[in-house]
Amino acid sequence: MAEAVIASEEDIRAGLSQHLTRLWRYGVVLSRQRDVADDLVQATCVRALERAAQFASGTRLDRWLFAILHSIWLNEVRSRRVRMGQGFVDADETLVFDGARQTETHILAGQVLQRVQALPEAQRTAVFLAYVEGLSYREVADVLDVPIGTVMSRLAAARAKLAEGMGMAADGKSSGGERLGNGNE
Repeated sequence: MAEAVIASEEDIRAGLSQHLTRLWRYGVVLSRQRDVADDLVQATCVRALERAAQFASGTRLDRWLFAILHSIWLNEVRSRRVRMGQGFVDADETLVFDGARQTETHILAGQVLQRVQALPEAQRTAVFLAYVEGLSYREVADVLDVPIGTVMSRLAAARAKLAEGMGMAADGKSSGGERLGNGNE
C-alpha cells in the first residue's frame, strides 16, 4: 500500500496518529514491557517531529518511524546495558480475547507468542517486522540497518526454532512424520 507523500511537519504530526498502535506493538516486541513501549513511542514521536526536515519525501512514514523507534531502543539498551530476557511480557497480557479464552486457536496463539518472545532479540524483531507488520525483507533490513542476508538468516533461524518448539521439523512435518497442513498440498 503506497502512502501519500509527506511534505511538512504538520503532515508528519497528522500521520503519527495513524501509526501509534503499530509503533507501540513494535515497542512491546523490543522491550517486552508495556510502560517502556509507551516511552519508546513518545520518544519516537518527539524525535520525528524534531527531525521532520530529515524525512525524505516519497518515502513511507511508517518505515521511517519504525527506524526511529528501533534507533531509540538501541540507544536505550546501550545506555542501560540491558540484558536480554528482562521484562518478559506475558502472553495472557498481550493477547486480548473476546471471551473465548479457552478455544484451541487462542491456546495455540498464546503458545506461539510465548515461543516468539523466547527468541533472541534480533530474531524476534525480524519476525515482528516481517510477519506482523508485513514489511519486505529489504524494508526490514533498512529499519534494522543490517544487510538483507542477515534478515533472511535471522528469519530462517527463527522459523526453525519456532517449528522445533511446536513439535515440527523445519520442513513442516510434525515429529511423528506426518505432514501438517490443510490436506490440499
